[in-house]
Amino acid sequence: MVLPNPVFIWSNRQRVVSSASLSLPSVRAVVVAAWPLIREAERGESVLGQLGEIGFVLVSDARIAALHEEFMNDPSPTDVITFPYGEIVISAETAQREAQQRGLSLPEEIARYAVHGLLHLAGWSDAAPRNSAAMRAIQEKILRRALRGLC
Repeated sequence: MVLPNPVFIWSNRQRVVSSASLSLPSVRAVVVAAWPLIREAERGESVLGQLGEIGFVLVSDARIAALHEEFMNDPSPTDVITFPYGEIVISAETAQREAQQRGLSLPEEIARYAVHGLLHLAGWSDAAPRNSAAMRAIQEKILRRALRGLC
């Protein structure tokens, strides 16, 4: 059974990066604009049609490193971890570092991680280098279109 569009739930569970700099209303707007494009990009392993809610949880590097070790046997911090039941965990600290290195805004980098997580739920994988390049290409295309629609 395919459910209607899910409810997006955002939680900021970290205290390292200021809430004001996250600009979550802007990030939410980008994700909403990206949603139809993500649905168009769905693949056979997609679970999107089965989810009534999708949770985006912003955490610290310490918390995401603990999750990364627990679920993927890698103790290092990472940018985003997606769980198939519809939870997308995003490191606000990693997003802040990456945004600074790339000369981008923090909200844009967080939106990038959110789109990446949604693409995992849409059946995309980045485990192999070839798959990673294809996933990154569709992610950036979706992000550009979603950002353009808001400017």
